[in-house]
Amino acid sequence: MALHRQTISVEQFDAFLARQENADLKIEYIAGEMVDVPSNTRSSEIAQKVSFYLQLYLHQNQVAGHITGEAGLYQIGDERYAPDVAFKHAATTTDFVDPNPPELAVEVVSPSDNLRLLSVKISNYVAAGTTVWVIYPEDKQVVTHIPQRGAQILTANDHLTFDGLPGFKLRVGDIF
Repeated sequence: MALHRQTISVEQFDAFLARQENADLKIEYIAGEMVDVPSNTRSSEIAQKVSFYLQLYLHQNQVAGHITGEAGLYQIGDERYAPDVAFKHAATTTDFVDPNPPELAVEVVSPSDNLRLLSVKISNYVAAGTTVWVIYPEDKQVVTHIPQRGAQILTANDHLTFDGLPGFKLRVGDIF
């Protein structure tokens, strides 16, 4: 028996999330589906470490920039994503959904993540010009997806870098 996925329009998603009783929900709109943002304490800890190192770089190098967590929604095409960590130079917005994609999105894979929808997100981020770091805690690996450069698998002794933050360097093993 095939499972039926219920799809909704982006307008229906925005209206649902705008209702007061739904204000604290952590959900995304991916490929026409309303999706819970799964997490666990291990994934959250890893996201916090990445956020810390990015914040430290900004502070030590006096670089203007903004880092958000999974509570912030970004418009990526007609979809709404809540990356575990996001960075952009431009100011964040007080709008319900930030209409400007982040320059860097970090997704920490949880056991309950839907890998099909994660793949959709990665493709759409990259199409919007966003660099994506997908962190796989169980494998202690990070797959980087850089627009016009493709994907690369990094392990413990490799370093995460980001063109938008010259000189930023984070050893993959330091986030696990």
